Amino acid sequence: MWITRVLSAALLTLGLAAGPAAADSSPSPSASQDSGAPTEAGTSFRTATEIEQGQTATASASTGDYLYWSFPADAGQRPTVKATVKLPDTHAAEAWQIDVYDGLRRRQSCQYGAQTRTAPADAASVELTCVLRTVRAWSEPWADDPLPGTYYLRLTAVDVPTSDLGLPVDAEVRVDSKDIGGAAAVDGSLAAPLVPGAGVLSQGDEEESTKEALLASLEPSDGWSSGWWSDRWVWTAIGGVLAALAGTGGYALTRGSGRPSRVPPGA
Repeated sequence: MWITRVLSAALLTLGLAAGPAAADSSPSPSASQDSGAPTEAGTSFRTATEIEQGQTATASASTGDYLYWSFPADAGQRPTVKATVKLPDTHAAEAWQIDVYDGLRRRQSCQYGAQTRTAPADAASVELTCVLRTVRAWSEPWADDPLPGTYYLRLTAVDVPTSDLGLPVDAEVRVDSKDIGGAAAVDGSLAAPLVPGAGVLSQGDEEESTKEALLASLEPSDGWSSGWWSDRWVWTAIGGVLAALAGTGGYALTRGSGRPSRVPPGA
């Protein structure tokens, strides 16, 4: 009994000593929050900061700077780009604009949204929105349709008085997408998404060396061309089943009771 009491007291002492240490080593609520969102922007297409869809990116800049971000968009998605610019306390009226470019650096038009907006003098902030057309899995070479791959977002002031150039601003951008589904499905797909190469990686020895393009690191959560399955397949299958049932029912109604009897009437 005495040995049991000594062991219990020792274990209790060790538990009390380890308790504060464990509590100190546990991450605080603020540290456990997602802190992976970018806090800066690029200054050109080549240095555009990569962001994921559903992620809010921030950047501090000066009025007159060109700010660039890039994000992935897959077939069947309709991206919506939103930007908020926090302006300095004192400023003149100035216009801000967001432009979206695809992987071929073709400027994509917005279906709707305030792509360009003028902030009145001394306004606290200005908000911009651009809803793109639905990304298609395939398109004609001459068409300007959005295609799967990397998209670039550019934010800048387009009409700024000289007195406001260089004033500090804070920008916040976010990209979300709506899955359109089978309504946007097409018969065809690209061999590869329009993702720019970030460099060249040499593999093998000097005599038999191969070069592999280093593509942008961001892609949709379930991979590129993940939209091969859509509700278009479901409705096609349902239509086939209904057509088969209609054919079977029509045959049952029109075939009659079978072959006529060969026995003459009145025999």
